Amino acid sequence: MLQSSENINGVRSTSPASNPNSYNPVKTTTAPIEQATIGRTLVIKGEIIGAEALYIDGRIEGKITLPDNRITIGRNGVVQADITAREVVVMGKVSGNIECSDRVDIRSEGSVTGEVSTVRISVEDGAVLKGGIQVRSGEHKHQNQDSQKKANEMQKSAVAEAQKAMAVPASA
Repeated sequence: MLQSSENINGVRSTSPASNPNSYNPVKTTTAPIEQATIGRTLVIKGEIIGAEALYIDGRIEGKITLPDNRITIGRNGVVQADITAREVVVMGKVSGNIECSDRVDIRSEGSVTGEVSTVRISVEDGAVLKGGIQVRSGEHKHQNQDSQKKANEMQKSAVAEAQKAMAVPASA
């Protein structure tokens, strides 16, 4: 039974807060994912290089390099290419090698023919995987990041030394 309250002017009102049967869903907002899409009627032959996530529902022949992003091959996607990415999700067909810095996920309707090198892999029941799998430890990933940081630090110090050497002393 709904209970209403009466305000000072004698007008009855019901408040959602006072009604335990009312449904007020919590609104959540997430940032939209920047993702390029290759539609199912598109055919691309060549090399794809980029810095955003990619959804492929068409046909690709060549090489795909998105080292810091996710590549999703949709159910209609057919890829005959070597793939380098952070994460790869396969729902269509891939013929080629996959080099992944984080995770490969082959869904039940997906098919991969080629060598797979990754830190984590998931192959659902019904998926097809023909080829070799190399699962690297997470330490390998961290070692690469550490060596990259050291290389960046060495480069910065070399630049600083070069700038000191090129500095002209002020005349007195």
